[in-house]
Formats: sequence, C-alpha cells, structure tokens
Amino acid sequence: MDLILLRHGKAEEFHKNGDTSRELVEKGRTQARNAGKVLLRSKWRPEIVLTSPLVRARQTADLFCEAAELPGAVIQSWLACGMTPERAIRELAGFGEFKRVAIVGHEPDFSNLVEWVLGIAGGGVTVKKGALVCLTIEPPSRHGTLRFLIPPQLADDVE
Repeated sequence: MDLILLRHGKAEEFHKNGDTSRELVEKGRTQARNAGKVLLRSKWRPEIVLTSPLVRARQTADLFCEAAELPGAVIQSWLACGMTPERAIRELAGFGEFKRVAIVGHEPDFSNLVEWVLGIAGGGVTVKKGALVCLTIEPPSRHGTLRFLIPPQLADDVE
C-alpha cells in the first residue's frame, strides 16, 4: 500500500477549550488546500482519507479532500496525538483493500512512524505542518520505502 501522511496545517497556538479544539489559521487552510491540489495534479490521490478526530486535523482533511476532489475523510481515533508506529501499522492492516491510503495527523507521531518504517534512529526526520510524505508499506510488516516527501513550501504556488 502507498501510505500518504499529511500533517495538519498551521493552527492557532491556543484555544479556550484546550488543545483538541485548536483550529486552523489561514496559512493552515492554504497548506491543506495546496496539498490536495498537488496530489490531484500528480495523479497520486488516495482512495481513502483517514483523519485524527482533533479539530485542526479534521479541518485539514476536509480542505484537502475538497481540493483533491475526494470524498470526505473518515475519522479514526487511533490517529489522535500519541499514535505509536506499531498501532498505526496494526490499524492500517484493516485497510489492505486500498492501494493508496492517506492519513491526517500530528507530530511527533508522523516523524516517529517514518523513522520506524525506514529503520532510522535518532530523530532525523521531522514532518512539517502541511507536509506530504508517501511510504510504500505492506502491513503488518513494519518495513517500507520512502516514495516522496513534499514540504509545504513546494506546494505554495499551486493554483
């Protein structure tokens, strides 16, 4: 399976109802739309999009899906902050009928997942807000390959 990771876009620093309620700021909304446009133009659109239940991730997923001309995302509680690589691979095994799956979530969860799948140690990977990463994996195996990493700056000029 090709697993596309989209880190949520830039969000407000504080929300009166706590971290889980933080919303995207305009830059984050633009990042989400641009990521969708990039995948639409590149023909790398996922068959299904799964998202963390946190507000900023759901908003990112909604804008991404709209821009990529995809059906809405499916909320998955395991994508909330604190996801472990082992849990991600275990949960993704349940989506084996899809050739390309996108997940929308958080740091450091995504960097940890990329490092774990690629066998990298020492914190050498950071997935920036609005970045796209694609790994080829075969759950339940933990091993995979990096297909691409697109930082949000490369998608800034997408129209």
